[in-house]
Amino acid sequence: MKVIFLQDVRGKGKRGDVKDVPDGFAQNFLIKQGKAKAATAQAMSELKGKQKAEDRQKAEELAEAKDFKKRLEADKTVVQIQSKAGEDGRLFGSVPSKQIAQALEKQFAMKVDKRKMDLPEPIRSLGYTNVPVKLFPGVEATIRVHITEQG
Repeated sequence: MKVIFLQDVRGKGKRGDVKDVPDGFAQNFLIKQGKAKAATAQAMSELKGKQKAEDRQKAEELAEAKDFKKRLEADKTVVQIQSKAGEDGRLFGSVPSKQIAQALEKQFAMKVDKRKMDLPEPIRSLGYTNVPVKLFPGVEATIRVHITEQG
């Protein structure tokens, strides 16, 4: 029996897949528990429509991510953060991704989730640092952060 999966079923199929499964398995388990539905002509055309809508949505998100990347990587977009530092340019404490995200939003009104920043450890020295950000699968931007000494 051909069914359309409505949810991921481990070992059988992912959401949106159309597969042939044994009749008993389809009737007694998948359809009964709402994990799949019979692949009728109407259900197939509905699935195609949903997939087109999802593709369109993904394309829009990708375009937005690319536009946001251009704004983040513009020459004038340098996040300025002041921090207390010692004689040798090392900071007292550190600058975590949360502080960078807050400064970016405050200075340029651009919101970036701190969890998307690829900062292995907080910044601990004065000067410029490039912080990679994963905006969308396949789209990565770089935020330039300038740490200056608090006067």
